[in-house]
Amino acid sequence: MASREDKAQSTHRVLRISQLDALELNKALEQLVWSQVTQCFHGFQPGLLARFEPELKALLWLFLWRFTVYSKNATVGQSVLNIQYKNDFSTTLRYQPPSKNQKLWYAACTIGGKWLEERCYDLFRNHHLASFGKAKRCLNVVVGLVQLGSLINFLIFLQKGKFATLTERLLGIRSVFCKPQHVREVGFEYMNRELLWHGFAEFLIFLLPLINTQKLKAKLCSWCIPLAGAPDGDSSLASSGKQCSLCGEWPTMPHTIGCEHIFCYYCVKSSFLFDMFFTCPKCGAEVHSVQPLKSGIEVSEVNAL
Repeated sequence: MASREDKAQSTHRVLRISQLDALELNKALEQLVWSQVTQCFHGFQPGLLARFEPELKALLWLFLWRFTVYSKNATVGQSVLNIQYKNDFSTTLRYQPPSKNQKLWYAACTIGGKWLEERCYDLFRNHHLASFGKAKRCLNVVVGLVQLGSLINFLIFLQKGKFATLTERLLGIRSVFCKPQHVREVGFEYMNRELLWHGFAEFLIFLLPLINTQKLKAKLCSWCIPLAGAPDGDSSLASSGKQCSLCGEWPTMPHTIGCEHIFCYYCVKSSFLFDMFFTCPKCGAEVHSVQPLKSGIEVSEVNAL
């Protein structure tokens, strides 16, 4: 009998991460609902909503509790994750929903506790009497004890994975699956492919800046030109100084690097600054110095045109 009960509990036990996700979904829903409510009072007098904020929040959470925990035995976050509350005090193996008293005490602890804390904080902040000071200290002690109990309960929850909050432990309600969960086969082919392409893209991003594309292009051109044979017109223009050996246009501020070919000043200077071992793409001569073309040669070539 005991082994059967353990087997039934193991099949319906909810993972810790699922219970924590349900709590986070509940908080996100509360923030979303409250943001929508504050937008409704956006055009009213400033500070109008602050006076009744704890009561209005309590009414909203009570409305949510009525149509979630009270009617469906589960919060919104639990419903999304196929989870619901179960009466842990029940000795039967079948599912037993929380009793009406447990649901009412759940609302009192969660909704009423938050309202009492916020309202008392506003009350003690506006009144600085001696009697209120003692009550404030007592309230701080109670809140501290509750927080300590929540911490101890969370540590126990991490070990046993049964009650995610202190309220659930005190009321004897725990999370179970609405329907039995089946083992799913998860394929990681798509994830492995994405990780592979992501790593390959990062490798290319790291490698491409290290490649000197201009030097590689010059090498390929020097290999292809002897094989294919350069046109006579282009070689004569480059050797005569009427065409830049890099851009192929009329040389602007003609300069030379020590060979018979002519370059634009900006073309050869940017290439030389980018690559200290820059060579002429036509003849492969190394750059000794970038010097301007002599004015006599330039004038004679202009007159030849």
